[in-house]
Amino acid sequence: MEVIVKNIKGEDTGKKVVLNENVFGIEPNDHAIYLDVKQYLAAQRQGTAKAKERSEMSGSTRKLGRQKGGGGARRGDINSPVLVGGARVFGPRPRNYSFKLNKKLKALARRSALSYKAKEDALIVVEDFTFEAPKTKQYLEMLTNLKVADKKSLVVLAGADKNVFLSSRNIKGTELAIASKINTYGVVKAGVLVLTESAVAEIEAVLNK
Repeated sequence: MEVIVKNIKGEDTGKKVVLNENVFGIEPNDHAIYLDVKQYLAAQRQGTAKAKERSEMSGSTRKLGRQKGGGGARRGDINSPVLVGGARVFGPRPRNYSFKLNKKLKALARRSALSYKAKEDALIVVEDFTFEAPKTKQYLEMLTNLKVADKKSLVVLAGADKNVFLSSRNIKGTELAIASKINTYGVVKAGVLVLTESAVAEIEAVLNK
């Protein structure tokens, strides 16, 4: 699959990039995408929710009423879960929500997400670029020139670039990522994927194994 390479002014440079079919042209696996997105979102959870259980509450341990004959449920002390203000049964405890996925499955999920973007023509390749200084206005102009300013976009660079990062961080609806660290969730969430030439090569080097 060939894609035209544009510059940050949105102009056709006359160059084309041939996307690797093993990375950008596979039959997408929806279940792999689902599992990888589920793992990513699960790992974002703090897992710090905590409710006091019966043994952790303060209060008298005196038995409030007789065991039988009261006409209601049996209850012991003031902390009984059947009473208003009592303890909670099986309440949340601090836990780790993350779980493991195999590397091959995660790679399949990323390839599937990238293939979806290529099939939907939601993928733009631009020449490698950098900014001399952090300029939010310059970054916005680039998005406008590429006609993605009104869409959720993920701009992927081959490596870290401080000036480009600082230029993009205050703009709503766009995110910046490094090719070697892109994840399935970020690709799926983006409406349009903007890749630099070097980023394409880096992604293919990582995923075409």
